[in-house]
Amino acid sequence: MASAVDRFSERTAWVRRLKTPLRAYLRTETGGAAVVVAAAVAALVWVNVHASSYEELWETELSLVLADEGIRLSLREWVNSGLMTFFFFVLGLEARREFDVGELRERRRLALPVLAAIGGMGAAVAIYLAFNLGGPSAQGWGIAMSTDTALALGVLSLVGRRVPERLRAFVLTVVVVSDLLALVVIATVYTENVELAALLWAAGFFAAVVVARALRVRRGEVYFVLGAAGWVALLDSGVEPVVLGLVMGLLVWAYPVARSDLERAGERFREFREQPTPELARSAREGLRTAITANERLQALYHPWTSYVIVPLFAFANAGIAIDSGLLERAAGSPVTLGILLGYVIGKPLGIVGVSLLVTRLSRKRLRPPVGWAALLGAGTIAGVGFTVSLLVATLAFDGERLEEAKVGILGAAACASALTWLVFRATALLSWQRRIAALLGGDEPLVDLAYDVDPERDHIRGPLDAPVTVVEYGDFECPYCGRAEPAVRELLRDFADVRYVWRHLPLSDVHPNAELAAEAAEAAAAQGAFWPMHDLLLSRQDALQPADLVGYAEQLGLDVERFTHQLRKRAAAHRIADDIEGADLSGVTGTPTFFVNGRRHYGAYDIATLSAAVRQAGARATLGT
Repeated sequence: MASAVDRFSERTAWVRRLKTPLRAYLRTETGGAAVVVAAAVAALVWVNVHASSYEELWETELSLVLADEGIRLSLREWVNSGLMTFFFFVLGLEARREFDVGELRERRRLALPVLAAIGGMGAAVAIYLAFNLGGPSAQGWGIAMSTDTALALGVLSLVGRRVPERLRAFVLTVVVVSDLLALVVIATVYTENVELAALLWAAGFFAAVVVARALRVRRGEVYFVLGAAGWVALLDSGVEPVVLGLVMGLLVWAYPVARSDLERAGERFREFREQPTPELARSAREGLRTAITANERLQALYHPWTSYVIVPLFAFANAGIAIDSGLLERAAGSPVTLGILLGYVIGKPLGIVGVSLLVTRLSRKRLRPPVGWAALLGAGTIAGVGFTVSLLVATLAFDGERLEEAKVGILGAAACASALTWLVFRATALLSWQRRIAALLGGDEPLVDLAYDVDPERDHIRGPLDAPVTVVEYGDFECPYCGRAEPAVRELLRDFADVRYVWRHLPLSDVHPNAELAAEAAEAAAAQGAFWPMHDLLLSRQDALQPADLVGYAEQLGLDVERFTHQLRKRAAAHRIADDIEGADLSGVTGTPTFFVNGRRHYGAYDIATLSAAVRQAGARATLGT
């Protein structure tokens, strides 16, 4: 027989799809980081076994020719300038999602990571120039600017398994800003002989993309054609075309799925079920497709490809370097290698942490890091993992021996920064519980997702009214997942004496025809002081919620049946339930059960272990606030 945890770790379809988008993004990044490392190691092994065959492969010319016009690039250039455009597109999508509906939707939280990113880049570049200023290698200063998204977030997930999600959002913002500025540098500093006419064509194609977005054109083929044309025009202009991917990703809005869209999709599917015609099949497919935002659909489509194929392929094409005693001896004294290595390992954390503390002080804590000092230091050290864009800049800035020395610095910096990050979180884990929580979470208040605060005069509450942790559930009495979650909630209340639990109604009437009447029955029982007994009965007997069943439950609980029936008949609680539904809509709730812990949406499973972990973290935050 399955254990209780196994039994109640099920997820609704809504949870499977939405399970914290940032967390799902990071899970893919974690797996992708391992593949990237494997690809880099494979490239190093190949080059050191048979260097000529490695270079022959990646220098192979691949041409696309139409009539007398075409594109002629080496296989490595197709990877670096072509496939990597999709990587930056996905990065832009995730940044836009965080900006619209994630941790950065409160704009004041955007300012500090942007300034910290600029500070980290500035410090890294300053250290590089300190070693190279005045020499021909100074032109490689752009190598030390960016942070590798896949490796940085992947390593952070591996070495800091219990770091706050706010830290991951902070690091993501730092990464996006540094990559965006690095791409601007690539497009301006590392571009020669710009063709103005081609650049104007590229601007025209991009303007067409913006117009199509404004007109709400939904056909992906339109954007693909315009984007491809813009990419070709940028390539002809001499400007590195990967910048187009990031900018187009930032254009794709993200927003919470509206329950009305889900209901409309359900109606179209039911129409097809009743009359399965090709026309209704197309209508049902379109309804299901448009119920999910384009940002989420595109991430689901492209993110696995970029993490598991494109970025590893880039590493395989560029990380190859023949390592021998001569190279290591040159690199040990090379200003290029030392500038990159120390710029990343020392400059990045120094700039990020220093600017964050300076901004906090100058703003009198109006702007401050969303995490504690240890997590902030970990963000600084992990930003020293520069790989993807750094290698890209290195191939543009150098060739020959200097390129080899730059690659040694980039690879060494990635290894050292990862080790430093592990040390930071390992040392933090040795602190006492209270100090560890303070070091990771800090004093910044988390964003609140719950639209309406809990009102003891109105809400149905179990547990002490003054408890430091409040768990709110939006539920549906006919929803089987709510029924399966109920034992976990009961166990949670038994295990934690300092938790209050609130039930709010969200009857999904389009899929559960008896749900709204059951909610009204619970409110009719509440009018006689029996909400919770009725609540428990309804969830335990979800297959029997007809009017006669509800009246029978009132009799079983010893209620005034005539009064109960009268309230049901005149729908006395309809307004109250409508208020709960409005609160759910404003809170972005589209399915049941949906939990909030101290105002923060709980994503993922609702088994006792997962809910207990969320309650403990919320309790820790509440302790820090006192």
